[in-house]
Amino acid sequence: MDPVFTGVGVALVTLFDEHRALDADATADLAARLVDLGCDAIVVAGTTGEADALDDDERLRLFAAVRAAVGDAVVIGGTGAASTHQAARVTARATETGVDAVIARTPRGLADPSGYYREIADAAGSTPVLAYHFPAVSPPGIPVEMLPSLPVAGVKDSSGDATRLLATVDSYAGPVWTGQPGLMHMAGALGCAGGILALANVAPELCAAAFAGDGEAMRKFTPTHLAAERDFPRGVKALVAERFGTSDVVRMG
Repeated sequence: MDPVFTGVGVALVTLFDEHRALDADATADLAARLVDLGCDAIVVAGTTGEADALDDDERLRLFAAVRAAVGDAVVIGGTGAASTHQAARVTARATETGVDAVIARTPRGLADPSGYYREIADAAGSTPVLAYHFPAVSPPGIPVEMLPSLPVAGVKDSSGDATRLLATVDSYAGPVWTGQPGLMHMAGALGCAGGILALANVAPELCAAAFAGDGEAMRKFTPTHLAAERDFPRGVKALVAERFGTSDVVRMG
């Protein structure tokens, strides 16, 4: 199947004002700047975007604002939730905001996510659905042998495990994106569709170069990558604020 996008997608931070109120306009402006710097897709209200601290209406406002701000760039809405009912509900509404696809992280403790993705796909209609494997945040994630049977248009693998990425590419014929900057060079060599990265909020140019095979770019982004992962999501938000002058306020925690 054709990928929703190829290259670098940014797992966009969500910006809040000093009272922790959602600032959808500022978030959309940041998305537009990142597109200008080379991001091929914007993933809105995912893990990096503090989705667990957003209500459905806030997510939808973000989807619409980013869609309006980034022109023809691909916009992917994060619709994962703690229950199948919640995820399907926000997915059905997300399709009306102009997103090109949705992505849904599996709920914690869900050993068999086939029903979860089936209901999300039903709610999405013709809008592509991407699966999202992130066992560190939502264990156990998606069994690799289950991927071929899921009604999805690709998978983001945020395990950070090179062997898992190899197994995914070996067993799954659909598009694969890594969520780990340290695997971008490998992802490119394996023919993956690209990466969906928190680091692209700060260093989109280096992320794109790494996917193209530039090992020196990975060396250059390593200190920033390590700083972004510390005290997540505060670390990455602080770096974004330093580069772009945005708010570093977080809701999580």
